[in-house]
Amino acid sequence: MENNILFIDDLRDFGLWRQAGRVLHVLCTAGNMSFMFRDVRYNVAPADYVILPNVLLASGFSGSADFAAVVMGLSESYVASMAIRSNYGVIGHLSLLQNPVMRLSDHDFRVCLDGMTRLRERQADATHLFRDEMLGCLLTAHILDLYDIHARCNPQRQVSEHTARLLRRFVEMLYRGDYATRRDLDYYASELCVTPHYLSEVCRKACGRPASYWIDRFTLNDITRLLVRKDVPLAAIAERFSFSSLSYFSRYVQKRLGKSPSEYRKGMNKKTLQPSRRDGA
Repeated sequence: MENNILFIDDLRDFGLWRQAGRVLHVLCTAGNMSFMFRDVRYNVAPADYVILPNVLLASGFSGSADFAAVVMGLSESYVASMAIRSNYGVIGHLSLLQNPVMRLSDHDFRVCLDGMTRLRERQADATHLFRDEMLGCLLTAHILDLYDIHARCNPQRQVSEHTARLLRRFVEMLYRGDYATRRDLDYYASELCVTPHYLSEVCRKACGRPASYWIDRFTLNDITRLLVRKDVPLAAIAERFSFSSLSYFSRYVQKRLGKSPSEYRKGMNKKTLQPSRRDGA
């Protein structure tokens, strides 16, 4: 449990979170900060709740002199093992991959702050005989509060059990890495026993984007992670994702990122991580 739920006091300790399989939650309580996520700069103010489903895609954290926040990291595998029974989980997850920042009302801010504070306090109680089960229940309650907040702000995203089940299976295919060899919509639709048009419309209704967007999104998330690593040749990345040639791989990246793989790699390697600072950055 110690590694499944972690708290830190300061984003200057951000290096602690640069590990795969960690979901980062940040509730801003004072000051402001900014960060880059998928090449978009986000500015965060008090009562903003940030959820980064993949912390490796974030960089350039900087904060004002008075910035303060509750920062919690969750093991992705642990959250998945909780098996929260809600149709909304997959919708919220896809939504956060588009925009990781939620603006909270005063009431919702208090609910989230209370939930995270209680989690941290009870985590410190090593004498509780049912500590792991207790923390799991508290985290489940907190996640359901987040679902409630997000769903109330996005009422049009409510879907049926059938739709949620289809979306869940589609996302599971992406998470297991099918996109590394198959990026054509027909493949996913065939595996799910629906038409390509129906799959795209279901995705569009649930999260505002067609299925092809999510196939590309997951593919590019993986590609950009490898592009940051200078020790991995571009040809090896192209081969890993089953591109027929390096030029075809370059055209794919150029069309979707607006930069060639080498240009993207050069730009990312110039960026340096700037954890939250107290000097009025």
